[in-house]
Amino acid sequence: MPVPDVSCACSSIVVAGLLLDRNGQVLSRIAVMSRRNPHSQQIRLFKNEQLEQLTVISPRGFAVIWCVLLPSIAWVGWGSADLAAALGLIVAGIAVWTVFEYVMHRYLFHWKSNAPLVQKFVFLMHGNHHADPNDGLRNLMPPLASIPIASVVWGVLILLLGAPGTWVFLGFMIGYVVYDMTHYACHQWPMKGRLAFMLKRHHMRHHHIGQHGNYAITALFWDRVFGSLIRSVKPRG
Repeated sequence: MPVPDVSCACSSIVVAGLLLDRNGQVLSRIAVMSRRNPHSQQIRLFKNEQLEQLTVISPRGFAVIWCVLLPSIAWVGWGSADLAAALGLIVAGIAVWTVFEYVMHRYLFHWKSNAPLVQKFVFLMHGNHHADPNDGLRNLMPPLASIPIASVVWGVLILLLGAPGTWVFLGFMIGYVVYDMTHYACHQWPMKGRLAFMLKRHHMRHHHIGQHGNYAITALFWDRVFGSLIRSVKPRG
């Protein structure tokens, strides 16, 4: 069976047999998904099989990658600041991440545009997750996306702060890893503890009550600060 092309209209997107609105919400199922995808019923993003495989990552693969990369970042920064300063810069980096997480999710992942290329980009980055939110191999950001973004952030921090910027970057990436693990847990684990349940409820409301709110995944207070907290359990129109 040939793999469906990704095609966009101003008000909807057709991807792998699904008719989606520009926010990635499923409007109707047009056809059975391609059997060429090795993961049953998984939305296919690319025709090229090698490229398609780069869009998924398992929790084990995610853990291995970041258990190597985080210490490597610390090793690169070693000696550029004393211990107290390094710890302060790491905390600053985590704080910067929480703002980045919110802004990225709200304004990039939910970017509204009538431009077909923008619609395709948003669907590839995030819309496919709303179309199939419990796909365990796409609940974590693959290195195909995370590493290029991280490289740009690192470069900017080095330009702004010099070598000590690496410690800010380490905190930023620690924040990212916690964010992605939390996001995965919200979709795949029961999350029964008080804090865990609060995190999961907050994110599930984003998926099932209204996509135009509850953008924070870890630092939930940003939704209160920026007025995007979903308070009602009634689905928004």
